[in-house]
Amino acid sequence: MLDPAGEGACRREDRTRLTDYPLGPDVPASTCPIAVAMELWRRDTLDPLAREIFGSVVTSIEHLGVYSCRRLYGRSEGPWSEHATANALDIAGFELEDGTRISVLADWDGEGEKQRFLREVRDGACGAFSTVLSPDYNAAHADHFHFDMDDRWTSVCR
Repeated sequence: MLDPAGEGACRREDRTRLTDYPLGPDVPASTCPIAVAMELWRRDTLDPLAREIFGSVVTSIEHLGVYSCRRLYGRSEGPWSEHATANALDIAGFELEDGTRISVLADWDGEGEKQRFLREVRDGACGAFSTVLSPDYNAAHADHFHFDMDDRWTSVCR
């Protein structure tokens, strides 16, 4: 657990860091719900799929960030992003133990093992996170998956 940080709409009361989680380039602080969802997704989807499809394990999950004090899509007004309170995670790719890299931007389109892996890890995330957005959602997500733990009454999985 970490001390609260920030102020106003970007105050983060609920903060933790998964010190042994294979995020790169670093392991950022996040909310507890994000941390729990990440662990469940890794255990139930990510690791089993990497073993099934590639016969390897994921050694690094390349992220683009967790916390950014901003509104949705960087607009000057409107709803706050879940990133504003570190309640979201953007993932750009994965590296396997054998050195194989799987990139959302480079490997999303087409047919093959990497494409299957990306689609199935996205689909598996839908059971752990409140919001899952992928390149299928819009151009803003062409290079990453967005996972968050918005407390809305229904989930979004695209």
